[in-house]
Amino acid sequence: MPEAASAPAVRATIGDSEFDRDTALTRRAPGVYDIDLSAGWTIISAVNGGYLLAVLGRALAETLPHADPFTISAHYLTASQPGPAVVRTDTVRAGRTLSTGQASLFQYDDEGREVERIRVLASYGDLDALPDDVRTTARPPAIPPLERCFGPEDGAAPVPGSSAITDRLMLKLDPSTLGWALGKPSGKGEMRAWFGLADGRDHDPLSLLLAVDALPPTAFELGLKGWVPTVELTVHVRCRPAPGPLRVSIGTRNLAGGFLEEDAEVWDSADRLVAQSRQLARVRLG
Repeated sequence: MPEAASAPAVRATIGDSEFDRDTALTRRAPGVYDIDLSAGWTIISAVNGGYLLAVLGRALAETLPHADPFTISAHYLTASQPGPAVVRTDTVRAGRTLSTGQASLFQYDDEGREVERIRVLASYGDLDALPDDVRTTARPPAIPPLERCFGPEDGAAPVPGSSAITDRLMLKLDPSTLGWALGKPSGKGEMRAWFGLADGRDHDPLSLLLAVDALPPTAFELGLKGWVPTVELTVHVRCRPAPGPLRVSIGTRNLAGGFLEEDAEVWDSADRLVAQSRQLARVRLG
């Protein structure tokens, strides 16, 4: 695998990386956690939805008796901003193999009133306890070797506003999905890329929650511009990823009434489908 082409000189480790520090929570009381949302994970005008899902995912991992997200569904109610936030969690059911919990993230408005930003319902289990039996027709996406793909540092057109998140990612886009950056969108609604964290940290179930929402919106390849805010995002984590870069493939088949869906697949270096997601997003037409 072409991992070494973009590996940092000193690799961060799981539990000791920028991603871990920026998703770390301080327990205030049972089921109540404080966090300062980092400005390093912003895109255009708001905090990235995948980063926020990882924050809530970590809170639930600390609340529930099981550590690994199997399925997690989030409704994004209002745009989150960098700065203080509080996460409240609740155990809905604790079973032998699966536990279900809910979590919400709140911030304060200019008048000091609490505003709910995201609400999540999730089921957790133990990925290492799953059987090895795999029967699938899914195949990894056909992406050129990492060294033949392009990232923000290679001159892709910047989006208006903040693009701080790109400094924290190793993101190399398939050239066939980069028409939007050259003013020639393909119209296919597809985005494919190699994906990693810039400090070299390997992936775990929580970073998969980031990976499904970290590529440029497929709306760009449909000829649309600007922020594409997520309304709802559901992620299924299928297994613990192997070390090395991920391959992420996202596609949109239907844009109607100002909304589109995005279906994502995440594959690890062992050619395993480690995560899938679907989200509904709002687009600005015209």
